Amino acid sequence: MLEIIKAGGFLMLPIILCSILVVAIVAERFWALRRSRVAPKHQLAEVWLALKANKMDGEKLKALRSSTLLGQVLAAGLSNSKHGRDVMKDSIEEAASHVTHEMERFLSTLGTIAAVAPLLGLLGTVLGMIEVFTAIMVQGTGNSGVLAGGISQALITTAAGLSVAIPALIFHRALTRKIDDLLVSMEQECIKLVDVLHNDRVVAKKGDGQ
Repeated sequence: MLEIIKAGGFLMLPIILCSILVVAIVAERFWALRRSRVAPKHQLAEVWLALKANKMDGEKLKALRSSTLLGQVLAAGLSNSKHGRDVMKDSIEEAASHVTHEMERFLSTLGTIAAVAPLLGLLGTVLGMIEVFTAIMVQGTGNSGVLAGGISQALITTAAGLSVAIPALIFHRALTRKIDDLLVSMEQECIKLVDVLHNDRVVAKKGDGQ
């Protein structure tokens, strides 16, 4: 393996660095985007039970905000629920934008690596071919060792660049899809909370009016 890296030339170093970044980003994002950390299935039910029991005080709200990303969005909506349905929805949307930014952290870097790695490989190909043609101009076609070295550098860097770019692109798409699914789930949970909370209040007001 070390010999292959040496044969690829100095451009193997940034390609190897890109591969390390891909592994680190993918591992970190899959760990950070666990459903139990982002949007647990039973969190909305627990929030609703606390509301029905009048236990959603400041401490509970603070704990909810720091528990999960969904909890952060729900807490933002509950903090402004007394100001009407529209204000509550605006608060949820504002919190959701911050949560989305948090969930998409490092994805732009991953996408950049997926685009840049093949270009690094292509640059290695070009440099290798330049070396080949320079050797031909200086020594003619008789020195097969020099020619093979230039061609080897060209092929190795191209293969290395693609070997990094292809997984980076696959995982970028997979993580983007995962984030979209989580955001849809969170949106549905928030809509349920808004609808149930304000429908109950409307019913309560009608009951008082009678």
